[in-house]
Amino acid sequence: MYCLLVGAGAVAHQYVADLADSALTLAAVCDRERDRAVAVADAVASDGPDATDATDAADATGAPTVYADLDAMLAAEDAPLVVNLTSHAAHAGVTRTCLDAGRHVFSEKPLALDPDEATALLDLARDRDLALGCAPIAPDCDAQLHARTLLSDGRLGDVQVVYATAHVGRVTEWHERPDSFLKVGPLFDGAVYPLSVLVDWFGPVERVRSADAVDAWPDRETRRPEAPAHVEATLQFATGPVVSLRASLYADHRSREFYGVECHGDDGTLYLRDAGAMAADRDAVLVRGGDRESVPAPHSRPRRERGHLDGPDRLARAVAAGDRPRDTARRAAHVAAVCAAVEAAATDPENAGRAVGGVDTDRLTAGVGTHSAPTVRPSQSGRAAGAALRLPPVGFGCSRYRDGEYVDRVDSVGTALDAGYRLLDSAELYGNESRIGDLLAAPGSPDRDGVFLLGKAWNTNHGHLREACEGSLCELGVDSFDCYALHWPDAWAYTEPLRRLADRPVEEQERLTFPETDTGDRATADRDLADTWRDLAALRDDGLTRTIGICNVGLDRLRGLVAETGIEPALVQVERHPYTPRADLVEWCHERGIRVVAHSPLSAPGLLDDPVICEVSAELGRSPAATVLAWNVGDGVVPIPSSVDPEHVVDNLAAARTDLTADQRARLDALADPEFER
Repeated sequence: MYCLLVGAGAVAHQYVADLADSALTLAAVCDRERDRAVAVADAVASDGPDATDATDAADATGAPTVYADLDAMLAAEDAPLVVNLTSHAAHAGVTRTCLDAGRHVFSEKPLALDPDEATALLDLARDRDLALGCAPIAPDCDAQLHARTLLSDGRLGDVQVVYATAHVGRVTEWHERPDSFLKVGPLFDGAVYPLSVLVDWFGPVERVRSADAVDAWPDRETRRPEAPAHVEATLQFATGPVVSLRASLYADHRSREFYGVECHGDDGTLYLRDAGAMAADRDAVLVRGGDRESVPAPHSRPRRERGHLDGPDRLARAVAAGDRPRDTARRAAHVAAVCAAVEAAATDPENAGRAVGGVDTDRLTAGVGTHSAPTVRPSQSGRAAGAALRLPPVGFGCSRYRDGEYVDRVDSVGTALDAGYRLLDSAELYGNESRIGDLLAAPGSPDRDGVFLLGKAWNTNHGHLREACEGSLCELGVDSFDCYALHWPDAWAYTEPLRRLADRPVEEQERLTFPETDTGDRATADRDLADTWRDLAALRDDGLTRTIGICNVGLDRLRGLVAETGIEPALVQVERHPYTPRADLVEWCHERGIRVVAHSPLSAPGLLDDPVICEVSAELGRSPAATVLAWNVGDGVVPIPSSVDPEHVVDNLAAARTDLTADQRARLDALADPEFER
């Protein structure tokens, strides 16, 4: 779609830098200062097609046509979309002119300085059946969306207080043309970022409870803000928290707080480092649940940085599809009304407490409370992307057995939940189901729907599956598993119900779970695997588990089991890492929509010291552990690493953010060792 750009300041260069990767073609640039428009046009031409490929909308050099008058450009150019990048105070007037000319508009923030004018622009766009969008795009960026998902799963309980900061900084020191910022102040330039995100999360602001303004500014500066330089306000959201907002041109933008948002709930806290971030870095979000310390909650997808042009690009694609979106403009109009109400209350206390109006707030997108998070997010990588069972890219192993001894795992499981793990791999053998259950029921943990619970029946219970499953569910304190699996395909002699093994002496644990005959051999049971598999399917039919699975099984045995019973598993769990990739089994499963989970993905002897893995890790700038986990994720296999070190817990989840090249993956694939044994 052809578009027109109005305003050729510094931000315009950030927009046009992404033109080549968008659905937009820039036909013309307009700025009252023609030299600035020429500079933007030249920048586009240098990155665009050769002059011989130039369109009618461009001059002979392939550059967009340059104008110094908006009306002249609108009269001469028929491009359907205008991107409004003028100064803050000019946005509303330019947008109105373009809407009057029948053009769709995407405006930089703010939509308008006057809330009535913002509402009038929305009405005009609706009446003319035109799309109207407005920056910032922050609520749709990865870090903010990830934080919203974490908020939505109930981990914080009732969120009652939020701190929000917008330290724009002293624009006279860092911006070549600070006058526009000095005129509008920190609210309409900086506060729109956290406010847009909070409105997306919690819905509309009801009123400004209180506000104050401080005219703090260095005496040495000859240019001073026309609006208050530092504003603090307390906002009451209609169906959400009280927000303490600070917006400042005086406070340094390089200080500890920039555009931070910290949500305090009954059961925990969530901290978003930068409400305006265009990408989700590893430590973009911190979470604290219950009485635990805060830990990073990394976004578990490869890093994706959005550009300024994403807003108009998305608007253009929607228009091309026949839509006329105005949702971001509606949100921007409400944010403008909030900023105006804060300014009014800061300059006259009698204005405090009044309702924030100016737009139909019922149509604003409300976040927490009306938009619940998905149970688990589907894998988007590897060949299993279309699998029926939706799993997160990395899960967390809850086994107590580490380095030759049993260890307590409660703290590490709590850290994993805070960090954002959504798959817990439990088993009655691990003996800690009651402790995991206590943790899941405690304040600061996600709602049940936010966690995928995988349980496993031990070898001694193949003939007592219902007893084992009901016992595990009771200890976990849940009604059903998301998947219940056979820990191993082999049946051993029944001993007794395996309850709270972690509370028993190690010798007793070993006696109950690894039964022996009088001669010291393994005590097995005369039990057919197909019969056990049918019994497991009956538990699914009775609602004790949503799906069923099997672990530690070879491809030939798995094929035979499915052929004999006609019952396919939803999940297969096997040891998998570059030494034992199990390529045939993974391919067979993925062809049938069966998800593969990789246990023990990091513990093979020598794996993390392997020269090839270390070499690839150095190229990626990642640890060997992260590289191996990313190798699994890239194949659509869900690794379930286990750790008691909080840093490792976070790093293992963040490994899903790593993409291996085809060459790097091939080098790891070449490590396959048919003779590998533990």
